[in-house]
Amino acid sequence: MTEYTNDRSGTVDPRATEAEAREIRARGLAGGNARTQPSTTTLLSETLGRLGGLIRGEVDLARAEISENMTRAAVAIGLLAGAIVVSLVALNVLAAALVAAITEAGIDAGWSALIVGVVFGVIAAGMIAKGTKDLKLSSLAPTRSIKHARATAAAVKEEFK
Repeated sequence: MTEYTNDRSGTVDPRATEAEAREIRARGLAGGNARTQPSTTTLLSETLGRLGGLIRGEVDLARAEISENMTRAAVAIGLLAGAIVVSLVALNVLAAALVAAITEAGIDAGWSALIVGVVFGVIAAGMIAKGTKDLKLSSLAPTRSIKHARATAAAVKEEFK
């Protein structure tokens, strides 16, 4: 809003609208009667501005945390894909070599193949368990942002009591 006051006398300029003139007088600018306390409107405006800034900050924090969690999810998916590739390669290439080595050690070929299959199965199961654990929704939720927002809300409630 443009304030129309005369610098020397502090009177309201005739170009000011009636609402502007009232506001200038209410703030003590027109009569030389300067107030030291802000008006209720000013306080409410400042409070709402700060609250808006706080909410924007919380949203930005949640967005950053979700982005970080999505990066972790992408790594977990990469682990799962790696587990599949390692399982296939291991079962196809090393299984034959291990079965042959165990058979040479004196164990029947069938038992040798079973031992090798179990070992590679355990390795693959461990990788799959780790990958699926990292992909659970509870680990992807923005828990720090939620905790921070609750603390902020409690502080605001306490301030207005």
